[in-house]
Amino acid sequence: MEQLDISEGFDMHDYRHGLKLLTDDRETRQLANPDDEFACPACGKSFEKLFVSEKRTNSFGNPGTAFCLARTDEKLLLLTH
Repeated sequence: MEQLDISEGFDMHDYRHGLKLLTDDRETRQLANPDDEFACPACGKSFEKLFVSEKRTNSFGNPGTAFCLARTDEKLLLLTH
């Protein structure tokens, strides 16, 4: 399982072969990791969904599961497990 590398930022196109785009509204994207192809950059475990935001502020409902946060200079990544 390949770990998402965010050391130089995050570009979803680098991982499009294994992530499935669920929603995209320009500043936020939600992706699924349907085949557990990638590991979380925070904990190293497989994740179910990835929320990527370029917004300065975000509100989240109850994800109903464990989650990790990762940050690049430009994006916030929320990964649910």
